[in-house]
Amino acid sequence: MRSAPTPSRSTIWLRLFVPFALGYFVSYFLRNANAVIAEDLIRELGLTAADLGLLTGAYLAAFGLAQLPLGLLLDRYGPRRVEASLLLIAAAGCLIFAIGESLGILLGGRALIGLGVSACLMASFATFARWFPAKRQASLNGAVMVAGALGALSASSPLAAVTGEMGWRSTFVVMAGIEVLMAVLIFTTPEKLADAGHAPSARQQWQGVRTIFTSRAFWAFAPQGVFVVGGFMALQSLWAVPFLTGAEGFSRALAAERMLVSAVGMLVGFAAVAVGASRLLARGLPLESVLGGSYLLGALALGLIAAGIDPGGILWFLLGVCYAVANLAYALLQKRFDLRLAGRVNTALNLMSFCGAFGVQWLFGVMLDLASAAGMATPLAYRLAMGSLVICQMAGGLWFWRILRVMEGKAHGG
Repeated sequence: MRSAPTPSRSTIWLRLFVPFALGYFVSYFLRNANAVIAEDLIRELGLTAADLGLLTGAYLAAFGLAQLPLGLLLDRYGPRRVEASLLLIAAAGCLIFAIGESLGILLGGRALIGLGVSACLMASFATFARWFPAKRQASLNGAVMVAGALGALSASSPLAAVTGEMGWRSTFVVMAGIEVLMAVLIFTTPEKLADAGHAPSARQQWQGVRTIFTSRAFWAFAPQGVFVVGGFMALQSLWAVPFLTGAEGFSRALAAERMLVSAVGMLVGFAAVAVGASRLLARGLPLESVLGGSYLLGALALGLIAAGIDPGGILWFLLGVCYAVANLAYALLQKRFDLRLAGRVNTALNLMSFCGAFGVQWLFGVMLDLASAAGMATPLAYRLAMGSLVICQMAGGLWFWRILRVMEGKAHGG
């Protein structure tokens, strides 16, 4: 079977990059929306901190659980069909969330949203892996993540303004319609097969998954997927705003501004990766070193924030930059495996990130409830919960450097 001809440059951007980038924009917007409407949810439903963490984490849990089967589907049926189908599920989830009057219904809607947008980033990566050479993957991945950063920007002060005017329920009804439009747009994109041979059997596909999860390379990257990428998502999509209001005494508007600053940092970081990754490689600088540095610098920034040190929000900006650079892990891990495993490699790492995000998000709320029951002051409880995450990030960063040195030593015959 012959693959599709390579499209022109304008076709690539209009028919390949733009639709998938818009899909990831919407995915990131919905991921972070609960941070802005948290007070509305608490007021209307009488949720505890643990309830709120569970509700918001339902998106992350469904998203994470979808990753392994998603990798199989992407490699077998292609990104276009898989993402378009799932976005219709996200639309249904938005409608259910919009009309929900109980925690159970809202949990179901939130989970469907997470399932429905679970392919947005991974489908982009799989598409780029099929159309472009490996040396361009980091830059392309960074470029599509710029769209995610713009989604995060929109889910801060702009979303607060919109929900203030039309309410959070009406906002989610509108988002349902947007998801349907995105499904149609992505379904019309061109597609190239990853392998011109026969489609692998289900057993062969699962053997590929086993190869990934038994790889030393995968477990070098996995802990930081849990604690850096997952930890940042847990904060950005829920606990950052309550931390700023509860520990720092910020108003909701000022806390939303800090999230805007963090999202701007993400935007700058993703843009820097998109523009600079290929240039750094051309100059001989290993991107693994850049990645490892971002892990430790981000943990330091978060530690200072937990301690109450953040002049003018600059550390939230730096945290956003470090999170963006940490996403280099997807391209750097993918290049260590066969192209036919691209979807499964990316979704395996994404599984770790979203399991981490769900775990951190839920346990953060549990820690706050336990601290409150023990009579601990709210600011101190928030700082201790944040500090626990910092310790995990530092440990994971040191682990990455250690395993990386071992792998490099073996590669050079050491």
